Amino acid sequence: MKKYIKLLAILLVSAFGFTSCEEDNELIFTAAPQGEFTFTNTFLPEYILPAENSTDDNIGVVFSFNAADFGVQTNISYELQSSILGDFTDATVVASSSNANNPIEVTIGNLKVLAEAYGIMAPSSGTLNFRIRAFPGDSSSTTESFTPTQTITVTLLEAVTGGSGIEVSTWGIVGSGYNDWGNAGLDGVFYTTSTEGVIVAYANLVDGEIKFRENNDWASNLGDTGADGILEANGDNIVVTAGSYKITINTNDNTYTIEAFSWGIVGSGYNDWGNAGPDAKFFYDYTTDTFKVSVKLVDGEIKFRLNNDWGNNLGDTGADGTLEANGDNLAVTAGFYDLTLDLNNNIYTIESGDVWGIVGSGYNDWGNGGSDYSFTKVTTDVYVAEVVTLLDGEIKFRLNEDWGSNLGDTGADGTLDADGDNLAVTAGKYRITFNTSDNSYFLNKVQ
Repeated sequence: MKKYIKLLAILLVSAFGFTSCEEDNELIFTAAPQGEFTFTNTFLPEYILPAENSTDDNIGVVFSFNAADFGVQTNISYELQSSILGDFTDATVVASSSNANNPIEVTIGNLKVLAEAYGIMAPSSGTLNFRIRAFPGDSSSTTESFTPTQTITVTLLEAVTGGSGIEVSTWGIVGSGYNDWGNAGLDGVFYTTSTEGVIVAYANLVDGEIKFRENNDWASNLGDTGADGILEANGDNIVVTAGSYKITINTNDNTYTIEAFSWGIVGSGYNDWGNAGPDAKFFYDYTTDTFKVSVKLVDGEIKFRLNNDWGNNLGDTGADGTLEANGDNLAVTAGFYDLTLDLNNNIYTIESGDVWGIVGSGYNDWGNGGSDYSFTKVTTDVYVAEVVTLLDGEIKFRLNEDWGSNLGDTGADGTLDADGDNLAVTAGKYRITFNTSDNSYFLNKVQ
């Protein structure tokens, strides 16, 4: 009997010993954030959100991040949070993941919903605030870690009602020949056409190479291995030279063409019939399926021609607003104008307007070295100037080459202010856009 009592005592002591060790281990291995937890991908300077519902399921933005470390081996969950206030006291969960190796993807449709919740309405731009929350266990855990806040700029395009019926395609142009492989703005845009599966882009390129990719992302990209006019997934880069081009892709058979294409203004009313510089280039407006240019004219005559060449030119015989091949010259008087070519119906308009321009030591010695570089108003409130050669210096934007109305950026916050500070630039070629609805602007150096 004493033998059994002694054995029972040993077992009880052992049991208490094991319990004590377990309690000590729990105290020693308490989970706590360790090391750096941050986003690992590069974000674009601007995310364009088309109005067309057909694009809503496409990926809009990707959030990649390193694995969080809490000092113990445990399952970790991740939440992508958004905050309208910016301090995340109002944090809402956008999406979640159980694996840091799988980035969180947010669709264009979800970005639109978020933008509207922030009060950003088309056509305008604004910023959205995001961070990743990591936590062990369930979402009620008070042990957690957060990435730094990441803000992204989104631009909502206005829906086209009763317009051209043309939509923005999911495909774009990327490369050293267009946007420094995505480092200098979004990819060049392709548009749908009346032929199913055929898309077209009108692009100003610089010397370099290009490829075509979907949704500004490398997951789906096309190149041309063998330079045979046939596109292959992950194919070779396509070599291009500087110029204005029409690029057509037939996604039905993966063929493509790149052809010189640029309608422009020529004449004594603009460039001395081509002797004083290239023609004033028209820009494509998909919302109306027309070509537009904003320009300063002098007293004289003008015509419209393709690719700075007389082989294909348009005038107006009878001054009835209808375009004819090799038609009569159009008389113009000095001033600032918005011109539109409707090549589908062979009509045109010339309307007196306000023309914004680039001025400064970085372009024309503050007006002492020639005219300002004209922006073209392509769509409502959106102005573009493409492949502008700038010098080391400063620039501003002013209306009709007059200082009565000018824009700069006080505080260098990406927002234009009336009479604001000069914008510092370095020598190179730029794509410059600005939007008068929210005064946002982008200086994208492409070369």
